Amino acid sequence: MKPSIVVIGSSNTDMVIKTHHLPLPGETILGGNFLMNAGGKGANQAVAAKRLGADVIFICKKGNDIFGEQALKGFNEEGINTAYIVTDPSNPSGIALITVDENAENCIVVASGANANLMPMDLSDAKETICSAAIVLMQLEIPIQTVNFAAALARQNGIKVILNPAPACQLTENLLQNIWMITPNENEAEILAGIPVTDEATVEAAATIIRNKGVENVIITLGSKGAFVLTKDIRKFVAAPEVKAIDTTAAGDVFNGALAVALLEDMPLIEAVSFACHAAAISVTRMGAQCSSPYRKHLMLFMEPRS
Repeated sequence: MKPSIVVIGSSNTDMVIKTHHLPLPGETILGGNFLMNAGGKGANQAVAAKRLGADVIFICKKGNDIFGEQALKGFNEEGINTAYIVTDPSNPSGIALITVDENAENCIVVASGANANLMPMDLSDAKETICSAAIVLMQLEIPIQTVNFAAALARQNGIKVILNPAPACQLTENLLQNIWMITPNENEAEILAGIPVTDEATVEAAATIIRNKGVENVIITLGSKGAFVLTKDIRKFVAAPEVKAIDTTAAGDVFNGALAVALLEDMPLIEAVSFACHAAAISVTRMGAQCSSPYRKHLMLFMEPRS
């Protein structure tokens, strides 16, 4: 059976408005184009991994509504295995309201809906699939007890767990010790490590603190500056290619999906992180979340050496 990536996480519908600047508290501004796109950190990562060539199984909870049905249709069209997607009869599908300014920065408010009701019992039918995966990839837009349950189940069966700890929150050492790799951005690393993260020295210090809590591999993503990798044998900054960003929404999700694919293919870690940085760089040159994820052929062309 082909090795697979199991993604457990959220599915949202993103409603996006492009603006000159992000609104201040109490401020009303006139925006530009309105876009409605498929999103959610879990779904974004599943689509990114699938487009880059992996066999992907996605586990989430959707509402019994048009947004949930559209999301399910989209996953099936991408070729993602949706056998373990659960429909919530009581809660609506997740919705995210996103504002993107002219510098490609964004602010996001999420109404979690059914995502907040994805409980450990909803993973019952998927236990065997989780335990036979090559990699389990998760985020924090679902209940933490479900993340804990899936991480412990995977770890007990020798499965590599990658956790993208977003949105940021404090995590128990028990959970961290069940994680094979963690991929916080600078803000998330600051919360996990308990120190300000402002420069290369503090990035390294934060990664060291996080690793000492029990995570074997720590990758701190640094946006346009790339990423920092810390393992037992590696301590290295990896650069990202320079691009003109128009929307950074889902860049971290594309990075994580691409990283999982590269590791599934047994790329050396630094090469895998560079692969993920290039995928994320393409995504920020496009509007939207899932629709910004590159296909493998486009990524390989982008990564070709330029004379």
